[in-house]
This record gives sequence, C-alpha cells and structure tokens, in this order.
Amino acid sequence: MYSYSETMDIKESMREILLAESRAIQNIPVTDDYERAVNLIVEYVSRRGGKLVTSGMGKAGQIAMNIATTFCSTGIPAVNLHPAEAQHGDLGILQSDDVMLLISNSGKTREILELVDLARRLVPGIPIIVITGNADSQLAKMADATLFTGGAPEVCPLGLTPTTSTTMMTVIGDVLVVNVMKATGFTVAQYAMRHHGGYLGHAARTYNNK
Repeated sequence: MYSYSETMDIKESMREILLAESRAIQNIPVTDDYERAVNLIVEYVSRRGGKLVTSGMGKAGQIAMNIATTFCSTGIPAVNLHPAEAQHGDLGILQSDDVMLLISNSGKTREILELVDLARRLVPGIPIIVITGNADSQLAKMADATLFTGGAPEVCPLGLTPTTSTTMMTVIGDVLVVNVMKATGFTVAQYAMRHHGGYLGHAARTYNNK
C-alpha cells in the first residue's frame, strides 16, 4: 500500500495548476467582440426589454447556468435553456429582443449547433454571443460576437476533463457581467431589491441605508 503523497507532491501540483490557470486567464484575448457583446446585452435586454438566454452542454452548461443567475442578480433578466430540452418544447422561451449566450469549448457541440438553427428559425436575426475555445469553429462563425478563451490546454492529467476551459468561461462571464453593470449604471439599491436573503442581501441593504 502507498499513499497519494508518496507518489506526488500535492503542494507542488497545486502550485503548477494555479500557475497554469492564472497564465491561461492572462492570455485570454482582449478583442472588440467584448464591447460588441456588452452592447448587444445592454441594447436588447436593458433598453428593449428582452432577456439573455444562456445555453451549453455538459460542464459548459453548468457555467452557462451560473452566468444566467449572476446576470439576474445584477439587473439583466436571464434564463438558462438546456439545448436538448429546447428540442422538446423549451425553445418556446425565446422571444423577440432576446439575446443568446452560447458556450462550447470545441465550438462543435452538436446540440448547440442545432440550437442556433432552431433559434434563428423561430426568432430570425436573434443576436448570438459565443464563448468558445475554438475561434475557427462552425459555432464561432455563426456568432455576432465570439469571445475566445485562448484555447489553453486542460490541467487535467488526461488533457480531457473540462478544467482550465471552464475556468476561462467563468472569467469571461464575469467580464460580461461587470461591464454590463457599468454600462447600465446598476446600483447597490437595485441589487438589494433583487437579493433580499443571506449575507449579500443584508450587506446591500445596510450599505444602501448609510
């Protein structure tokens, strides 16, 4: 019998992972498409009264869901649409003036590609923002704004498990949320109205009453 620590220095592994992922974050390409994506969300959701519809398959879908909930708490109505369920009626959530934010590391996810076709058939011209690790993919070419993660390799020892890629997706989601908040002038008082419970709700109300 042997322990994990005898075959691998966990602290050293941790340092390597932190370094790899921090480098990947720093190497996310900063492009004009970020401004385009922010402007689409502000125009269609904040000004026209639509909503943001996020979607992804598998681990990317979990990131899409997190981005949607974060947008909701910061003044942008958002829902997450499962791409498979969309083909069984949930596509009906889409309306005019909505914007879609689709996530696929490969840019080749079949369910997401099909979702684009179905969405544009139902709502022609619906704006689509894509987060992907493959800037030359079919999905990227379908988008109105493509946010490229940089395509850094996964820190998973197999090079397969979504690890670095999902970190990049989350960071890009944060970039969008923060810049949309700035563009719309979202305030602490507005935050408190949407987030009543827990520590954050208490902190927002306390700050607002100062």
